[in-house]
Amino acid sequence: MVDSRFHHCTGPISLAELARAAGHGKIVPSEEAGRMPIEGASGLEAAGPGSLSFAASKDYADELASTAAGVVIVPEALLEAVPRHTRAIVSEDAYGVFIDFLAVLYPDDTRRVVAGLVDAQAPRLEEGVVLNPGVVIGSNVEIGANTVIGANTVIGSGVCIGRNCVIGPGVTIECSYLGDGVVLQPGVVLGAEGFGFRLGPDRHKKIPQLGRVIIQDDVEIGANTTIDRGTLDDTVIGQGTKIDNLVQIGHNCRIGRNCVISGMCGLSGSTTLQDGVVMGGGAGTAGHLTIGAGSLVLARSGVSHSFPAGSNIAGAPAQDVRMWKREIAMIRRMTKGDRK
Repeated sequence: MVDSRFHHCTGPISLAELARAAGHGKIVPSEEAGRMPIEGASGLEAAGPGSLSFAASKDYADELASTAAGVVIVPEALLEAVPRHTRAIVSEDAYGVFIDFLAVLYPDDTRRVVAGLVDAQAPRLEEGVVLNPGVVIGSNVEIGANTVIGANTVIGSGVCIGRNCVIGPGVTIECSYLGDGVVLQPGVVLGAEGFGFRLGPDRHKKIPQLGRVIIQDDVEIGANTTIDRGTLDDTVIGQGTKIDNLVQIGHNCRIGRNCVISGMCGLSGSTTLQDGVVMGGGAGTAGHLTIGAGSLVLARSGVSHSFPAGSNIAGAPAQDVRMWKREIAMIRRMTKGDRK
């Protein structure tokens, strides 16, 4: 389920009422189904009996077969894969309909960094917390002992920050949980909306970004780096990972433990770096791919597909470094001839 600490849901609401409010009143399969209460939305794996979810293509078939969701929106081709305990809404634009439903369930989204929550409470600060001038803290925030918050930093409602952290000046944090010993250099932005739009010929439909950012212990994040919150799931930075300045990490990325990401790298949404991956400066990924544990990505590489553990890759599009070097040598011979 979407974390209610950050995202307020209008539910429970009947499926029929939800569908009408979203502009899809005729899509509910029966009056009985229409009475079903919807408590929130979630991805297929995390969904429960009161959850609304979706499966847009056959890529979701395995997750769909095992989901506990109360209602799923699916195209006709996936109807037979819906579990018996789950009600199905059929649409060939399953994702588009799901987005419309989300806009009703979570109308505020979180474009409000410090806005109060429904059950707003004063921030809770443990002993030894240092707040420098100009710090702004939202409701329900928790900050652990001996953490230092730099001047003019903004901490959104519900954010939790661990102990012995150092948060630099001019940082913005929302929809995030931070472990102990985390260091954020000046200008870092955590938990901003991911870059998610359903593209269309007339207009691009905003996809609500209802996930979180999870920063584990002993992570250090360089100046002016941005890490977007997930769409429904979480963006996660693993323990001990070090991230340089001016890095962009998109929504739903999963970064393992003890990774090193050099300056000006860009990770598109749903990229997974397994433990110990090192990325050279200016490298980037196409998203929805995995780079295996212990891999080395040379500077300025453009990674367009997944690589196994222990890979050493370079180039754009990225490939095994030995093949890349051979191709560079061949191009030089072709253009300049053999020179001794």
